[in-house]
Amino acid sequence: MKNLRFFLLRHGETFGNVNHIMQGQTQGELTENGILQAKETALKLKDTHIDIFLSSDLKRAIDTCKIIAAPHCGKVITTPLLRERDWGSFTGRYIPDLKDEPWPDDIESLDTLLDRAAQFIQYVKKEFHRKTVIAVGHGIINKAIQAVLLNKTMSDITRMENAEIREYQL
Repeated sequence: MKNLRFFLLRHGETFGNVNHIMQGQTQGELTENGILQAKETALKLKDTHIDIFLSSDLKRAIDTCKIIAAPHCGKVITTPLLRERDWGSFTGRYIPDLKDEPWPDDIESLDTLLDRAAQFIQYVKKEFHRKTVIAVGHGIINKAIQAVLLNKTMSDITRMENAEIREYQL
């Protein structure tokens, strides 16, 4: 029986990434470099059969996914399960300034984040079994998805660069 082939991808570079801003669940905007990264990824995947193009419902991920789906004439399906972690009152702030600050209570908890990652994996398995799926998410939610998939801690998962792809069989 054919397994589900699963590509996990982080969105292309954004102005928030360049400026070290905690984007969280803000929409974000790809830089020219981010658009180029997405186009390079699309080129790498142009000869790969992909059935399903999934994206976070945030603009920076949708824009990345649309670029990757274009050579396949693929339709992008969005899901809030792939949204970045909600950073609460840290959202929109300069990341280096947050280093020694205590975490406020309005940040999405690690348990909630990991639960959402597990829900996403179950959704993909149920809805797209025996398909090839690409999912465009964000740095922290992608880390959580991999931690759940591999039964590891978040700290065991290496950081994904912008437009980096990792492949799994489910």
